[in-house]
Amino acid sequence: MNNINIQLVPLKDNDREQFILDNQQAFRYGAVEEFGIRDEHFDEDGEIISRQTIENSIDNGIALRIMLDEKIAGGMVLSINGHRGELELLFVLPEAHSKGIGYAAWCEAEKNSLMFISGKQ
Repeated sequence: MNNINIQLVPLKDNDREQFILDNQQAFRYGAVEEFGIRDEHFDEDGEIISRQTIENSIDNGIALRIMLDEKIAGGMVLSINGHRGELELLFVLPEAHSKGIGYAAWCEAEKNSLMFISGKQ
């Protein structure tokens, strides 16, 4: 696999709405375009993941933008509880699929886990 140089950047308040829309787009693409419609379960307005689910994750976790070459490639939300972390959301924009970005983001989050746990991101 190529070495992918991604950065995880804390979500800015003025990017919150776009983060939500990007997340919904990525989930919709993955569910419908990649796998085809398997059932008719959509949370709201044809969305695979609801706005409320994403907002709850952002509000109760650490939301990060995945950046590749200074361009937005996706996002993730981590939930930290003491010395344990959990991945709440991870998405890669459709135009950035199949480049190893999701895996690279996960590795970067693990590498920087102490920074996230201490709140010094």
